[in-house]
Amino acid sequence: MTTPPAPLNDEQIATALTGLPGWKRDGHEITRTFAHSYHECVHLAVYVAAKAREVSHHPDMLITWQRIEFRITTHDSGRKLTELDFDLARQIDQIAAAAGATPASDM
Repeated sequence: MTTPPAPLNDEQIATALTGLPGWKRDGHEITRTFAHSYHECVHLAVYVAAKAREVSHHPDMLITWQRIEFRITTHDSGRKLTELDFDLARQIDQIAAAAGATPASDM
């Protein structure tokens, strides 16, 4: 059994967020919403799920009409934010850009 990653403090979280434009803190999660056609949002969820399986870190995803919201926290660390969350957020940004998704705030 591996040791869960250490939770970040508020200062570390704020610093990490400065390197992730578009991501916002919501309690013990970071969130971001992208816009695309409904079916492309479903495809994006599948691509992110494949990456999540690869890195063994899984975001919550909510698909609505032409939107997909990602919510990330580290469940193994008591639903606290860790470096793993920010690493996954960077990977989600890359996947979303490659899929042609637009940050919802830019709509």
